[in-house]
Amino acid sequence: MSALPVVLAGARGHGRWHVANIRRLERAGLVRLAGICELTPLTEQEAGGELPEQSADFGALLDSTGARVAVVCTPIPTHTDLALTAARRGVHLLLEKPPAPSYAEFRRMADGVAATGVACQVGFQSLGSHAVPAIRELVAEGAIGEIAGVGGAGAWVRDEAYFRRAPWAGRRRLDGADVVDGALTNPLAHAVATALALGGTTRAEDVTGIETELSHANDIEADDTSCVRIATVRGHRVTVAATLCAQRAAEPYVLLHGGGGRITFWYKQDRILLQRGGHGPEEYQYGRTDLLENLVDHLTTGAALLVPPEETGAFMRVVEAIRTAPDPDPLPAAAWHRVPGESRRVVPGVDGLVAAAADTLSLYSELGAPWAPRTEHALNEVGAR
Repeated sequence: MSALPVVLAGARGHGRWHVANIRRLERAGLVRLAGICELTPLTEQEAGGELPEQSADFGALLDSTGARVAVVCTPIPTHTDLALTAARRGVHLLLEKPPAPSYAEFRRMADGVAATGVACQVGFQSLGSHAVPAIRELVAEGAIGEIAGVGGAGAWVRDEAYFRRAPWAGRRRLDGADVVDGALTNPLAHAVATALALGGTTRAEDVTGIETELSHANDIEADDTSCVRIATVRGHRVTVAATLCAQRAAEPYVLLHGGGGRITFWYKQDRILLQRGGHGPEEYQYGRTDLLENLVDHLTTGAALLVPPEETGAFMRVVEAIRTAPDPDPLPAAAWHRVPGESRRVVPGVDGLVAAAADTLSLYSELGAPWAPRTEHALNEVGAR
């Protein structure tokens, strides 16, 4: 098999991870870094080796390099147009999460890509974890009884510079275009997508209602401390709580509540803890399939894609509910403080609230957080089908 030529759009910021990953697969003989699309060309050091062709014109670069695969890791509002630019040229896609800033843009992207027949993988790397099918098998075997609900928790630390990393950072919209760069839709989007997937709620039609509580301690438009509760056709709730203003950084996780036990999945570590009646706690560690590698495998052997766009429809319903909710409430000055010497804002007690939300499937307001905004009941029927 000859190495597939790959073009990367967006090679700085998180794109640096993609540069390293493409180089790893290049060494394995699976792909070849044929081009980089950036407004400012990369140096050889930034490119991790010999410089490929570079251009700020994505379409022209795809044409000149003969790319078979494009990795799109650009600002959220550009995802749909760049994905369609590649698809119309027959170039297969790895599209970073979130796939689009609105449900309408997601449908335009997903339907447009499907019409061309190219393969598209959405970059929820946690769904490449081998723990995901293992958990599904445990649930199917009845290890924890019937699923009663799913919780997700993300308590992260981000300094104020994080929200200045790009013009779109921390924005709900920019120059009239939706961005929706909030805690649940971008940095901790994996917690939402993974919680939905493990509960069997992946497609848009699997969601029946959404409640949101959105707020921010930082001086931004979007949310940095928020929670969401999703009603599903399966009859259980999915509650995910997130903050970028934790007192200390913690590993994010998803918690499956069953009638006879529970499973905790630390999705960045591919690690699970099974707790059930009549047994001691059982801990397991798993490997992970890289999503670009899986896309290459799909193109060369016909292997099933792990995260096709339609399997992210439920996540996009959550994005849409957050996008259309009232602007997040700024937390009162008494609810947060700056950490001396660290230029970051902390909401005291939020670490415990995040964990309690995942444990009880409750929203911040129901847990007694004095700063919690009013709950929005957003059924969000837009684009559902």
